Amino acid sequence: MTTRLKSEPEHIAISKSKGIEIDWKDGHHSSYRTEYLRDWCPCAGCTGSHGTEPRKKTTDASAGPFPMFTPKLKMNAIEPVGTYALKISWSDGHDTGLYSYDHLREICPCADCKAAKAAAQRN
Repeated sequence: MTTRLKSEPEHIAISKSKGIEIDWKDGHHSSYRTEYLRDWCPCAGCTGSHGTEPRKKTTDASAGPFPMFTPKLKMNAIEPVGTYALKISWSDGHDTGLYSYDHLREICPCADCKAAKAAAQRN
């Protein structure tokens, strides 16, 4: 018996410094910047599942008048986990998040997906 994912990628293009592009089998296209992916890490530590404070999202933070220099975030390594996820090792030392394809589709930042989520929340 084969378990079918809700979201299956057709093609994945990876740039360790820019992000990930996914063409899905249903014809949808998703583009994830590195900072966005890091912000949406699904691990227990980043989401606050251990009772800790969730990681603050860098893409939501406003720059203060004196921003500190931080090196550009990049993916040091990316490896498939079975046929259902990607494991990313980040330049900030973090490497515990497994980005399932279902999770990646759920967090798609495109305008169509944002509009669909907003409509679903209104109903």
